Amino acid sequence: MSVMLTKFESKSNRVKGLAFHPTQPLLAAALHNGSVQLWNYRMGVLVDRFEEHEGPVRGVAIHPTRALLATGGDDYKIKVWDLRPQSRRCLFTLHGHLDYVRTVQFHHDMPWILSASDDQTIRIWNSTSRNCIAILTGHSHYVMSAQFHPKEDLVVSTSMDQTVRVWDISGLRKNTPGSGPNNFESFDSFSTVKYVLEGHDRGVNFGSFHPSLPLIVSAADDRTIKIWRMSETKAWEVDSCRGHFNNVSSALFHPKHELIVSCGEDKTVRVWDLAKRTAIQTFRREHDRFWVLAAHPNLNLFAAGHDSGLIVFKLERERPAFSVYADTLYYVRDKYVRAYDFNSGSDIGLLSIRKFGSPYVPPRTLSYNPAERAVAITISSDNGLYELVTLPAQTNGEVKDSSVDGKRGSAHSAIFVARNRFAVLQKANQLIEVRDMSNSVVKTIKPPVQTNEIFYGGTACLILSSTSSVVLYDLQQEKTIAELNSPPVKYVVWSSDGQLVALMSKHTVTIASKNFLQNSLIHETIRIKSGAWDDAGVFIYSTLNHIKYCLPQGDHGVICTLDNPVYLTRIKGKTAYCLDRSARPRTITFDPTEYRFKLALLRNNYEEMLHIIRTSTLLGQSIIAYLQKKGFPEIALHFVQDKNTRFDLAIECGNLDVALETAKSIDRPECWDRLSQQALKQGNHKIVEKAYQQTKNFDRLSFLYMAVGSTEKLSKMQKIADARGDPMSRFHNALYTGDVRSRIAVLRDVGLREELFSYSIYPTTDRKADPLAYLTAKTNGFDEEAAEILETAGLTEADVDDVPSFGQSTIRPPPIITSTQNLNWPLISGAESFWDRALANGHLDTEGDVPYVNGVDAVGAHSSALDDWAKEEEIHEAIDPEDGGWELDADAGETEDQSEEFEDAIDDEDTLGAGAAPGVSENELWARNSPFAPDHVAAGSFDSAMQLLNRQFGIVNFAPLKTMFLSTYRSSHVYLSPIASLPPLQLHVRRNPSENSPSRVLPVAVRSLSSVRTELSEGFRFVSGNKLPEAQAAFQSVLRGLLLVAVTSDAEAKEWRDTVVAAREYLLGVSIELERRRAIQEEPDNVRRSLELAAYFTHCQLQPAHMQIALRSAIGVFTKANNHATAAKFARRLLDLNPDPKIVAQARQRIAAGDRNPRDAVEISYDEFTEFEICAGSYTPIYKKSPSVRCPYTDAAYLPEFKGKLDRLIELTEIGAMASGLPAPR
Repeated sequence: MSVMLTKFESKSNRVKGLAFHPTQPLLAAALHNGSVQLWNYRMGVLVDRFEEHEGPVRGVAIHPTRALLATGGDDYKIKVWDLRPQSRRCLFTLHGHLDYVRTVQFHHDMPWILSASDDQTIRIWNSTSRNCIAILTGHSHYVMSAQFHPKEDLVVSTSMDQTVRVWDISGLRKNTPGSGPNNFESFDSFSTVKYVLEGHDRGVNFGSFHPSLPLIVSAADDRTIKIWRMSETKAWEVDSCRGHFNNVSSALFHPKHELIVSCGEDKTVRVWDLAKRTAIQTFRREHDRFWVLAAHPNLNLFAAGHDSGLIVFKLERERPAFSVYADTLYYVRDKYVRAYDFNSGSDIGLLSIRKFGSPYVPPRTLSYNPAERAVAITISSDNGLYELVTLPAQTNGEVKDSSVDGKRGSAHSAIFVARNRFAVLQKANQLIEVRDMSNSVVKTIKPPVQTNEIFYGGTACLILSSTSSVVLYDLQQEKTIAELNSPPVKYVVWSSDGQLVALMSKHTVTIASKNFLQNSLIHETIRIKSGAWDDAGVFIYSTLNHIKYCLPQGDHGVICTLDNPVYLTRIKGKTAYCLDRSARPRTITFDPTEYRFKLALLRNNYEEMLHIIRTSTLLGQSIIAYLQKKGFPEIALHFVQDKNTRFDLAIECGNLDVALETAKSIDRPECWDRLSQQALKQGNHKIVEKAYQQTKNFDRLSFLYMAVGSTEKLSKMQKIADARGDPMSRFHNALYTGDVRSRIAVLRDVGLREELFSYSIYPTTDRKADPLAYLTAKTNGFDEEAAEILETAGLTEADVDDVPSFGQSTIRPPPIITSTQNLNWPLISGAESFWDRALANGHLDTEGDVPYVNGVDAVGAHSSALDDWAKEEEIHEAIDPEDGGWELDADAGETEDQSEEFEDAIDDEDTLGAGAAPGVSENELWARNSPFAPDHVAAGSFDSAMQLLNRQFGIVNFAPLKTMFLSTYRSSHVYLSPIASLPPLQLHVRRNPSENSPSRVLPVAVRSLSSVRTELSEGFRFVSGNKLPEAQAAFQSVLRGLLLVAVTSDAEAKEWRDTVVAAREYLLGVSIELERRRAIQEEPDNVRRSLELAAYFTHCQLQPAHMQIALRSAIGVFTKANNHATAAKFARRLLDLNPDPKIVAQARQRIAAGDRNPRDAVEISYDEFTEFEICAGSYTPIYKKSPSVRCPYTDAAYLPEFKGKLDRLIELTEIGAMASGLPAPR
């Protein structure tokens, strides 16, 4: 029997009573401290607490159909509670017992409550009338329990008088007892003792009926469990189950299987075979005695109460073993392998596995091999077993048993990994055995991590699950391909095309690529049960309560709610195929509109988005908030009816027409203010005018009329200002219109008295003088008005002859060259958006070439022309090594480096919204639209670029990249000075100048693969010319420059990767050779180290011409050290490269010398026959299967002691850091 599966556990005072709710995930627990707790065991939370009893509570029961809870305690009382969430309270209390109440129970049909008490009686209460309707007397000691029969009018009771009694209460249905609660004569006439079962040697603690058979089970202090059988006339003991070594507290029949579950004060829960009366499983606690058991009426759940709390557990896993291939589901139900056709719905049994493992334990996993039509099944009984069996081609009549030709063995897991191979995990000794179809071991592998489970990882690959990570492991090369940090993975589901994999643990889902580049991680608070991929590449998974979706980039949400958990097997369109807990196929129809819309949004599939908008009812704040969050307010606008929300979205996406319409209906000043600001940004001064008019913002309105050249409206504003009596507004309008007389009139009306004159300008205090009005008239040539002002003030020209002359005023309103009062200013494009056009026309506007297909940029002809030009520029004259200063001859030589091409994968775009996006700068669009560091650098977003480089390649030292960052940014922008008096305009250089959608614009590609490969070719020339320091700098520059190259296709990605590998190998080889030359100068006596470095140089992946240099150099060094045997080996390798005849002759001489003297004078650490890599930090070998760490960018190997340090080759990355790598182009 498998280990019991604990689903929930709580810590509390001693638990004496338990009761499951029949339909909701609720469990009531009666505690010894007088409290009653109500738990949601699925969510693991305490729902409520009832605390009206005085003293311990021993009995608790939940009504099978009504929201009622009954409790009984040591205060002699029975309380009935309302369980409805809005009104949880005590409804009434039943009084009558004279001692502790041990158990309570509701009748399944009648309004009765049954109670057992230490007063040696059993009482039946009517919960409607709240009276006691029967008292069952006869026990001579404490009555420990009493239970109704699930179907018949019987009651079973147990007592410390060592008896089990069965009572007939059928008379209660036909008659109603007397009115008084203490009418004992009436009570006794309706219930009789039918059987008295004697056999226990000590007090009996608990008894219960079998749900369908005429059986009774009882648990007693004599440490035994007895099974009794009833007939119409008598009852007798059938057998006893012995095994507990202390008092047995409780025993129950399993609701569905032929099992008995018991618990006792010996701190164990035991499971017994009802037929054999033998214990088949024991679950033990260290310090807690068990007091009570409860079984869920419908589910495979049990609860046990102990000294320090309670546990909810299962006896076996309910997840069916299944595997899906093509249109067929192969699964196990009732120990039969069955095949379910998704298309036709046919469900047939193929194979019996009833003799495989324990009859009470269902199979754990099933792996299907379509090539051999075979299945590998595992079961957890007997410490893990597997069986390999071929399914019959046809099923005619009787189904064959797997024991006929099945091949079995011991293992924890078994999974097919190839057409004729399967792998099994020996968990105890940590071995993976690869076996053939005859069950013979082909290969044995020690996994690189402590492995708890294995899963299919692709042909000849496995996914190994450990406690903290998952490893993708190649069985043929016996090598770890990739590793991902994750909680223990329980299930693995591959997408149909094998490009994505979902790793499901207890509470997380990790979506990763086939190479384990993590795409997204989702965390759930409740258990994740299963998952399947739909046709569009969306992962659908189920929890205990819901079916949910997960998009590739990590967005997730709820599809539908579940009453009971299901196990998803396939998703097709709107149908989810699944297995329920009884392993029966069923289908669930759901609405995929929400996640399909989000997927179309992410992939820029506008046709599908438009179709969904027109044909579905996507509503709700969640989809609106999602669209806003993702930068698509113009799409969200079409889902919203609420006026305030529509206004906010219209302002955000710059849709002034909708904003004006909603502002009119809302008509609040703050809305008009926001509308005026947005309209002013877009240059729509007509809407600005409307907004100012609504808010009566006269000053701004006047200035607006002056800006657009509307003199007529300015005159009206003057009249309005006069009517309002606002002198400042009158003055401003007069100033804007150039009306000097109006300005003079305003100043005279206001009567400003400024101390402009330090003279006696006020001879009398009762006269009114207006110096500003006077000066305004004087300087503008209005002499008559000036004289009038002086006359009014009682002054003459002589009185003000000492006032300085200011000359003629030059203030005039600028002439109106072109009136714009009927034209909007073209500041920000306010053209009709894509969605306005699409929804109006009913289709997408597809005129002209479409540069993007499903979000992937199509390469134009001009790009091809530039590529051809770049290729011509790549051609360089090769340097002959003989002329390059290497000084190679038969006795000396050196060389290095190989040039391949490199690999880079750049993800395409994080889509933005279509249409106008006022206020968003081009730099911000670049950063939004691309997850690649070069584009963020071009946008000036250095912080996000560094974060991307750190996450994708483990870059931690950015100082060497500073100049590249600056040059990339400067190269992506140009500056134009249209007018000398204005600051220059910053122009953004785009990669795709013809693109109009803000969600697709990208910066110019400053660095290209062709330019970087030009640098790589220069490095090759330096190697050939023996200019190794320059070559080292060139290869470092290549690797650093590749970080700022954006690729747009899979071909470019492969070339990027090849170039990284080539530059790394050459940089490593050059570094080794430079270290050898340094050692010769600084440590001339250390000949061994010099020889080792020369040998390691020959193991770098170099081009043939440079490999010849390396081999000839090694031959010379080893010959001088009298290591003729190894020199001869290098010479043989040199001959394999087909060198010039002169070099062939020299090599043959070295081989002949080695044959004559086949020994080495200096012993070195070098084994050419064992595969090894070279540590880029210590320049020492790392042999196969030895521990190592990697540079997350170049994949250079390092010894474990270098983990966490800065890499030695390019001085950018942290060795051993986790990195996602460059995303693949889309």
